[in-house]
Amino acid sequence: MNAAAGPAVVAVLGDDVDRLLAAEPDVRADRYDSVHQMRVATRRLRSVLRSYRKVFHRGDIDALRDELRWLAGVLGTARDAEVRAQRFAALLDEYPDVEHHLGHRLVGAERAAYADAHRMVLDALDGARYARLRSELRRMRTDPPLRRHIAERDAHRVFFAAVRADRDRLDRLVCAEPDVDDADRVEILHEIRKAAKRLRYCAEAATDVLDGPAAEIARHAKRVQSVLGDHRDAIEAVAAIATYAAHARTADVTAYEQLVAAETDAARKALDRYPETVAFLRDEYLP
Repeated sequence: MNAAAGPAVVAVLGDDVDRLLAAEPDVRADRYDSVHQMRVATRRLRSVLRSYRKVFHRGDIDALRDELRWLAGVLGTARDAEVRAQRFAALLDEYPDVEHHLGHRLVGAERAAYADAHRMVLDALDGARYARLRSELRRMRTDPPLRRHIAERDAHRVFFAAVRADRDRLDRLVCAEPDVDDADRVEILHEIRKAAKRLRYCAEAATDVLDGPAAEIARHAKRVQSVLGDHRDAIEAVAAIATYAAHARTADVTAYEQLVAAETDAARKALDRYPETVAFLRDEYLP
C-alpha cells in the first residue's frame, strides 16, 4: 500500500521543528552561526507549510505561518547585521589601503547593530508569544490539523503536485523578469530568489517520496537561491555603505566610493551567473 500524504508531510515538518528547537540554546548562548541556523529552520518550516498547505486546515496553518514569519523577522534583523559585519570585514581585507578608522566604523557599527538585535532576539525567546509558538510547533508533531480527505491521499500524488506548482511559480517569475523595467529588476530578482528557495524546500521535503527528480530540482533551485542571494547581499551592502557615506567626512568619500564600486562589481558578477542557473526550468525533471 502506498504511503499517505499526511503522515509523510508531518514527518518532514517534525524534522524541521527539531532543527528549530535544537538551535534555540545556541542562539541564547550567541554561538557562531546559531541565529542563521534558527532563522533557516524557521523559514523552512513556514515554506513547507505553504507548499503543502492543502494537507492541513487552512486557518490553523495560516496562523502558525504568521507566527513563524514574526520569529523569522526578529531573527532576520540580527542575521542581516551579522552578514553585513562579516561582509564588510572581508571586503576591507581585500582593500587594505582603505582608512583604518573607516573600516572600524563600518564593521563596528554593524557588530553593534547585531548586539542590539541579538538582545531583541533573547527578549522574544523569553516572551509569551514565542512560548505559544513553541507549543504549537510541538503540537504539529503530535496532533497536526490534517484535512483527512487530503491527508489520506497517496503521498506521491500530493508531493508531486506541490513540487510542480512551486516549480511553475518560479518559471512564471523567471519568464516575466526580462520584461520588467530596470528600476524594478532588483525586486523581481528578489522574488525569484524567494520562489527558488520555496521550491528548494518543497523539493527537499519530497525527496523520500519522489526520489531522484525531487533531489535534482532541489539542487538546481539551491543554485538559483545562492546566486541571487549573492546579488542581493551585494546590493544591500551598496545601500548600507552609501548610507554611511552620506554622513562621512569629505576626506572619506573616495574610500567609500571604492567600496561601493567593489560591491557593485560583485552584484554584476553574481547576476552574470544567473541565466545558467535557471536553465533547468527548460528541462523535464518531473515525469
